[in-house]
Amino acid sequence: MTVTVAGASGYAGGELLRLLLSHSEVEIGGLIGGSSAGRPVTDVHPHLPPLAGRTFSALDDAQAGGALDADVVFLALPHGTSAAVAAAVPAGTRVIDLGADFRLASSADWALGYGGDHAGTWPYGLPELPGARSAIQSATRVAAPGCYPTASILGLAPLVAQGLVAPDDLVVVAASGTSGAGRAPKEHLLGSEVMGDLWAYKVGGHQHRYEIAQALGVASLSFTPVLAPLPRGLLATCTGRLSSPDITTDQVRAALERAYGDEPFVHVLPEGRWPKAASVLGSNACQVQGIVDAQTGRAVVVSAIDNLGKGAAGQALQCMNLMLGLPETTGLSVCGVAP
Repeated sequence: MTVTVAGASGYAGGELLRLLLSHSEVEIGGLIGGSSAGRPVTDVHPHLPPLAGRTFSALDDAQAGGALDADVVFLALPHGTSAAVAAAVPAGTRVIDLGADFRLASSADWALGYGGDHAGTWPYGLPELPGARSAIQSATRVAAPGCYPTASILGLAPLVAQGLVAPDDLVVVAASGTSGAGRAPKEHLLGSEVMGDLWAYKVGGHQHRYEIAQALGVASLSFTPVLAPLPRGLLATCTGRLSSPDITTDQVRAALERAYGDEPFVHVLPEGRWPKAASVLGSNACQVQGIVDAQTGRAVVVSAIDNLGKGAAGQALQCMNLMLGLPETTGLSVCGVAP
């Protein structure tokens, strides 16, 4: 089966190409690179030597050459730009959007978070949510979640669903590596600006709060993102006020185990061990751990993912496997890279 990647010159697009090169059931077709059109792929992604001799194409050229007629089209594009490309893809072609264009059900939330016209809603591509796996399998269009939402939702969803925390008092503080901001040059992402520093941004108004709240089935929550001096990796600390003072750490851990005990990519760590971003580097895994903070009456769940793996390209590939009827783990690793 042939796969086309739009946005192939970005960080998420490059990670997607790396994973696709190791996938046994697909071959890489069109490589749409936007502003990188005409450049050799290995000039932009020197870590992908099997693509030596290939060049990125512009969207119009790719469309004229039939690249959008592939079996699967991935859209690894900036938020707000996927809808126009998706409209040009033939109706029967499977499309997986790594951007936000089709994640939200509410046009009001879209306007608050992103502005402009709401393109619509596709099935949400987080297979570990109840009912999501079957919806993805039967879909031809899937909206893959963002990296912050993935880590936050996986941390909080079992506790909310099982009534262990109050749905009106949820707080997430999450730190992500700089690749989550994309590849376009920005002054505040220069090495000299990032190294040795941490800072919160879009405090109280980050667009991903709507996506997280929608997936959890709550009205709202507090979400604070933090930029970390890492190329990739994400650690989310998720807390919720206990629905009863009698709830224990054992109950919180049991809720996580019930939700993820059979999941190939979400790992509940042994008691006393806490997730580390480095432990999931290069994988499609998510590590979670939870406790009860008895002094504050809150449950605390920490989750770690690779923002380019389970937070982007790996998750999109996981969805593709489901859509194509392939084993869900094909081409994906549960093991990180160390040191």
